[in-house]
Amino acid sequence: MTPAPTTLMSIETSTELASVALLHEGRCLSRESVGAQTHSAMVPGMIQSVLSEAGVRLSDCQAIAFGAGPGSFTGVRTACGLAQGLAFGARIPVIPVVTLLAMAEKARAHGAHEVLSMLDARMGEVYWAQYQFDGQWKTITAPCLSSASQVGAIGAPALCGNGLISYRSDLGHLDLGQCLPEVIPHALDVLNLALLMLREGKAVHAREAQPLYLRNKVALTTQERMAGVAA
Repeated sequence: MTPAPTTLMSIETSTELASVALLHEGRCLSRESVGAQTHSAMVPGMIQSVLSEAGVRLSDCQAIAFGAGPGSFTGVRTACGLAQGLAFGARIPVIPVVTLLAMAEKARAHGAHEVLSMLDARMGEVYWAQYQFDGQWKTITAPCLSSASQVGAIGAPALCGNGLISYRSDLGHLDLGQCLPEVIPHALDVLNLALLMLREGKAVHAREAQPLYLRNKVALTTQERMAGVAA
């Protein structure tokens, strides 16, 4: 018996770019919007737009994937909350996808198979991880948080992400041969990874949807900020 075509939704809001994507009958539809303050207001309409264009209901999806982080605290929480709420309502599972890996998947379209993804984490720090693609993605360095000067590449991977723009002067210790600063997490790349994860049985119940936070404190006290300025 031929398996039913996969219908899969993805949501990504970990940066200033919000995006959604839908795979249905082998065709990918997507929408995007810029403006971190409007993600929670814009994404539901974007989801409805791609569902309407494809002529399907959310309950027709096998799962909802989302960019689980790391990234903007509010943005990551928005994607997780939306995916979880929609999945509960549609009675379908979710697939959390690491945003840094989604960036590596985007970089692969530029011919990179050794990738170090780096997102601006604000407060003088970056979220980063290193990956290698050899038929499938392998994690070389798991997602972590540090100052840009402490990012440690193994070998000479391609570097991608907006951390290259914010902290390039602190990255002189890295091989800057191939840099892709324009690469940021997108729902289409989350979708590509989620499709493989769905086939591998890695979808989970909506109640297990969890964001990936690498920073416990998302705001500094006034005293801490003043101490930083003095330093």
